[in-house]
Amino acid sequence: MDRFARLVSRLLRVPVAFVSLVEEDRQILPGLIGLPEPWAQSRTLPPSHSLCRHVMASGQPLAVPDTRADDRFRTTPSIADLGLIAFAGTPLTDADGLVLGSLCAIDHAPRAWGDGELSDLEDLAAACSAELRLRILSAHGRSAQNVLETARAAAERARSDAQRLGQEAQAGLDHAELLLRVSEELAQTSGLDDVRRRLRDLFVGAGKPSYVGLLVADEDELHRVPDPDVVHSVEREVLSLPMSAGFPSTRAMREERAVFVPDREALVADYSPEAVRFSERMGFTTVLCLPLWGSRTLLGVLAICWAKQHEVGITERATLTAASGYIAQAVERALYLDERISVARQLQEALLTDLPVADDVEISAMYQPSADGDMIGGDWYDAYHLPPASPGGAPGALMVTVGDITGHDVQAATVMGQIRSMLRQATLDHPPYSPATALAALDAACSVLPIDAGGTLVHARLELAGAGAGWTLTWSNAGHPPPLLRTPDGRVTPLVEHDILLHSALGPFPRTEHRRNLPPGSTLLLYTDGLVERRGHDIDASIAQLVALLTRHGDSPPAELLRLISSRPADPGPGDDVVVLALRVP
Repeated sequence: MDRFARLVSRLLRVPVAFVSLVEEDRQILPGLIGLPEPWAQSRTLPPSHSLCRHVMASGQPLAVPDTRADDRFRTTPSIADLGLIAFAGTPLTDADGLVLGSLCAIDHAPRAWGDGELSDLEDLAAACSAELRLRILSAHGRSAQNVLETARAAAERARSDAQRLGQEAQAGLDHAELLLRVSEELAQTSGLDDVRRRLRDLFVGAGKPSYVGLLVADEDELHRVPDPDVVHSVEREVLSLPMSAGFPSTRAMREERAVFVPDREALVADYSPEAVRFSERMGFTTVLCLPLWGSRTLLGVLAICWAKQHEVGITERATLTAASGYIAQAVERALYLDERISVARQLQEALLTDLPVADDVEISAMYQPSADGDMIGGDWYDAYHLPPASPGGAPGALMVTVGDITGHDVQAATVMGQIRSMLRQATLDHPPYSPATALAALDAACSVLPIDAGGTLVHARLELAGAGAGWTLTWSNAGHPPPLLRTPDGRVTPLVEHDILLHSALGPFPRTEHRRNLPPGSTLLLYTDGLVERRGHDIDASIAQLVALLTRHGDSPPAELLRLISSRPADPGPGDDVVVLALRVP
């Protein structure tokens, strides 16, 4: 009985719910949640506190939006003692239809009870009544020996009734628990793929569909959201449907109503040959398509399909329609999040640099967004040639930067764009283009300007050391993970020298720079912490794994090296953006 009370509380989102059995001088509460003391301990209420008597007297459900505004109930002491402002109750009956009590929901604030909520309460009351009837039948089965024959006959009837009631109870619980699962599972979805993934596992029980499809409207088409984990080859063949197509889903969209196709004969009679072929290849016999209504418009269609012919009764259809309301809310939220993430990623990718063409060095870069789609951050790379030594001469030295601005949102991406531009300007304004001087100038600007900038970066200059001598690397590190240098002998050295991180509150800080020779065949790898910092993983161990990979494959072209890095198994996936920049001296 407590379980029924919990289901009412969670499904109708009310603070108080109880199973009430009414006697002449009291109201017994075998199941309850949320009642204050002393009522919770005693599990009883006096007649003066009982609205359930009105349910018993009428034998009908009772829904009161505000007891204080209802002449029948404004004087009840339950308002003060129980906080009973809004009330909904549905009768509980025995096998003969006698009302035993009611299943009740109470809210502490005025509330307009929706038809769907009252239907959910009736479904739960039917299941609760069935449980009560089984208890009564069980008690009757313990009759005395002198009525044995009568008891046997009653037991036969009871068995039949119990089987029927058990089926009704199970169906009622299945429907109620489906709505509960839908409301809970879809409350925290982060995108359309996430919604589609969860839909697959929501429907369980005897009437479980063989396929649940999600189609989203886009102007004059319906776009199918394919299952991200289970490949349906036929599903991916029909990813888009014009609204004029002769499919049950497009009909539900055009006519803005539920469309039910009970069997193949109905499908052949009313829909296009393409729809028939699609259903046959997917193995569908019965199809129910429900429109998904958002807060302002029709978002798409939910397609629920069964391999064998399935009778969708009134109660099941009502339950699935109610579930489609929760699914529509999740789809609307997912569309908003996907659009926001898309805009943020476009912004971030627009801020990333097109790599320069350099004859004497190979260079490749990689940007990977977070596995968590909502994490859009401030990781970036930059590479550009300095001005030529003389007008019309060859491009000058190569400047490269890899950095990470603190934050995982659009704000971090915009600050990253500002910092990148300011660092470029600081570099170009201070010949002979010292990385440490440019970083010191950036520190000074950030301490004055109203830019809430914090993060880490490596800023470096690469210049030819002479014919056949390779390149000279000069770098300054503001608290960033150490670049990795692989020399032609296969040895990998972390360049661990660094200063403090970049932060506007720290003010100007003396920056140091360091120098290394890069002989022909050397590879330099710069990266952000998302590559090596994973929850539950030691960062030093992750860097050691990266060193081992670079030792084995560092003589590969930079593009191939980045492919190997990006294809490493990652469990869990990166919770942060990742930037990697690889340079190789041929």
